[in-house]
Amino acid sequence: MSKPDDLLVAIAAAVESQQSNQMSLTVLVHGAVITGRLAPESAWRRRVAEVLADSDRLGDFAGLFMDSEGGAAARKAPPPPSYLHFHVARILQGTVGIPETGGMYRIAIKDVSAWTMGDFSYSEAD
Repeated sequence: MSKPDDLLVAIAAAVESQQSNQMSLTVLVHGAVITGRLAPESAWRRRVAEVLADSDRLGDFAGLFMDSEGGAAARKAPPPPSYLHFHVARILQGTVGIPETGGMYRIAIKDVSAWTMGDFSYSEAD
């Protein structure tokens, strides 16, 4: 999208202000379908930092994801969100969600060309 969808920005702002991770969303970004639950950026950053900190090879990167905002910055009115922060998210390809267990994705709202409420999941047919 050349101009981010105002409704999608409002949804992201509500997730941030309510500190909720229960909003399920599916988006289309550059031809990829990504489905999962939105998380507040601070929660998303903490979780990514935890995963990185537990890694022998990637532990040094954990500090980059720690929430550095606080104090006076937290008292100011926050700017409208420009990113969606997904957790337990999957990239849908055919009948498969990658990764199966869900991943952590940060997506620029301006890159979302279509979206719908809810997430998609597959069940194996007999």
